[in-house]
Amino acid sequence: MDNNQLVELFISRGMIDRSLGQEILNESSNSGKDAAEVLADFQVVQHREDVWPVVASELGAPLVELKGWSPPEELAALIPAATARLHGALPINFDEEGLHVVLVDPMNPQTLEDLRFALDRELVLAVAPDYMVEEKLNEVYGSDGSAMDSILEQLEFGGPDGELSAAELENEANSAPIIRYVDLVLYQAIKEKASDIHFEPFETDFKIRYRVDGSLYEMAPPPIHLALPIISRVKVMANMNIAERRIPQDGRIVKQVGERQVDMRVSSLPTQHGESVVLRVLDRSSVNLSLENLGLPEHIYEYIGDTIVKPNGIFIVTGPTGAGKTTTLYAALRRINTIDHKLLTAEDPVEYDIDGIIQIPCNEGIGLTFPRVLRAFLRQDPDRIMVGEMRDMETAQIAIQASLTGHLVLSTLHTNDAPGAVTRLIDMGVEPFLVAASLEGVLAQRLVRTICSNCKTSYEPSEAILTQLGVSPHELGDKDFYTGKGCDVCGQTGYKGRAGLYELLDINEPVRELITDRAPTVVVKQKAMEHGMTTLREDGLRNIYLGKTTIEEVLKYT
Repeated sequence: MDNNQLVELFISRGMIDRSLGQEILNESSNSGKDAAEVLADFQVVQHREDVWPVVASELGAPLVELKGWSPPEELAALIPAATARLHGALPINFDEEGLHVVLVDPMNPQTLEDLRFALDRELVLAVAPDYMVEEKLNEVYGSDGSAMDSILEQLEFGGPDGELSAAELENEANSAPIIRYVDLVLYQAIKEKASDIHFEPFETDFKIRYRVDGSLYEMAPPPIHLALPIISRVKVMANMNIAERRIPQDGRIVKQVGERQVDMRVSSLPTQHGESVVLRVLDRSSVNLSLENLGLPEHIYEYIGDTIVKPNGIFIVTGPTGAGKTTTLYAALRRINTIDHKLLTAEDPVEYDIDGIIQIPCNEGIGLTFPRVLRAFLRQDPDRIMVGEMRDMETAQIAIQASLTGHLVLSTLHTNDAPGAVTRLIDMGVEPFLVAASLEGVLAQRLVRTICSNCKTSYEPSEAILTQLGVSPHELGDKDFYTGKGCDVCGQTGYKGRAGLYELLDINEPVRELITDRAPTVVVKQKAMEHGMTTLREDGLRNIYLGKTTIEEVLKYT
């Protein structure tokens, strides 16, 4: 169940005040415990189970006991496996009132409405502990794979001989088996913590792939003739024009998956064999990360903490797409998001809503560009400004002027390393003396996969791969190297989760002089290293020696 909703319920019923509620949410975010456990830790309730009578009372629903009980087969069959998993719903009874269900997230009214629409029958809500509902769902509906197979068996209609009309296409996209199939694909990918989901039609097959921890994995492909209705279903969900298949389109899906509300940005692209559609999954849990939880090295954590409270200047985070730049900036914004600071962000698009921060979605199509928004910002009396990306000279110049007139500006750039950001700004046309005067620091980062703790094992790397890493076997001494053998926990990949590699360029006086003199990137980098800058490769080596990641990952990303 959603932590915010549960805490808000206890506040509204006068059981805790708002300041204690915020403490409980912070503790939940930092410890990884759910709010029910933290409420028990703070002695608001005696045990975590004691929150459920409060929930049931609020919803006016009965509290039921699931321990030692399972629904009969004919009752379980009233909710298809894919639908049950997607909505976190378990049937417990059926009578003249309707189908009685318990939900993983009973506090979300949208879940019940979506389920009512999907099943087309009257539903009656009951309440049970969320972990018990999850346990029974796994017990009753078996593996995700069997649910997928059962839905594919229902997809019996053949491929169209000719072009379908828009109405026919929409009918197929809204047919029950297609809806269930797409829902289950999304459920499986999101359960695996996928960052992107790809629907890709080719001449003889239709691939569905999803990216986890930076690597793509393929799902069991559906028949090629289902490509059009499946892609059309995704477009319907994203409020896109399903009849238009000749030009790229963008859309957005907000969907309840189990107990999580998931935002997905959708992009369609016409290809030779149909439309390729990619969904970017926006993980709201990442926006709740604090600087403490990012795994930053101690000196970088302290530097960022000191920099973001400065009255003016520019702090830039660089790296490729998917390197976690936005997560780092949001964590920094959360640190300074206090009542005495006015924070404004210009983003394209706004990925996450953050309470207390005014966020403006830029839209080139209507002329709402970064430069135009930034100029307006300066008339809004801000203290801190975040610019989604410095894409051109005009944006960079206004950001620098903002910093020189007493504002702290946070932004991102696409460069390979931290010193490269300086050269990039100058190449855009910004005068070197302005860069030197306004820039406070540049943080370059990458995300590498971390070794699965369940199958982690030590090994002896070959001399050839150590040479690629730039390390001599004679320098290593008694250092150990680790890899993941592959197990069920990590899907036989040997990796589970990701960690950051960081390179921090502190713009001190010697570096400022080099910038003013238009020194090449390599000279700026050398000077920074003389003053203690750790490069991405060196931070990668540190993580290898700590047993967090592998040589292959560091070579791949640095």
